[in-house]
Amino acid sequence: MISSVRGEVLAVALDHAVVEVGGVGLAVQATPSTLATLRRGEQVRLHTALIVREDSLTLFGFADAQARELFGLLQTVSGIGPRLALAALAVLDPDALTSALSEGNITALTQVPGIGRKGAERLSLELRDKVAGRGADPDAAAGASTAAGAVRAEVAEALLGLGFPAKQAEQAVEKALAELDPAASDTSAVLRTALTTLGRKR
Repeated sequence: MISSVRGEVLAVALDHAVVEVGGVGLAVQATPSTLATLRRGEQVRLHTALIVREDSLTLFGFADAQARELFGLLQTVSGIGPRLALAALAVLDPDALTSALSEGNITALTQVPGIGRKGAERLSLELRDKVAGRGADPDAAAGASTAAGAVRAEVAEALLGLGFPAKQAEQAVEKALAELDPAASDTSAVLRTALTTLGRKR
């Protein structure tokens, strides 16, 4: 089991990064919010999970151990594979996902592409007790949101790091901020919305 990797970031794409470890470039699948923290040429340490299949070895990377634990926990539910588990963490950050599972928030869980109402109900039923006590606090998460100006700068910088032109990135950030509730406009939410906007333009 490869539990973590540390090395230089060689490349950052929309769904993965390449990290050089011991002279080998490892492709690491990750969420947009994790990828947004990476910069080419800089050193990084990611918590990882290796998924072994007959025809592939796929490495998934996470900014912290909590996200990696949730990634593994989601896959204990029938019908949830690594791609869907990663999608859940891309749409809902670890605290929000933990809250949705423990509270049975079907509306939040069905925001994840590929998870319908029945799947969301099964996730909550099977994982509610397992995520209890993990310390998710929606009010604290909301209180930790940065000011709109700081969020705008952080998200624009993240989009530039992903290779988007400056003007296109700025337009996407402004559109995202306009669409979202200002009280919920934390960096990850704005980044997800901006990436969705940019994806529609491609």
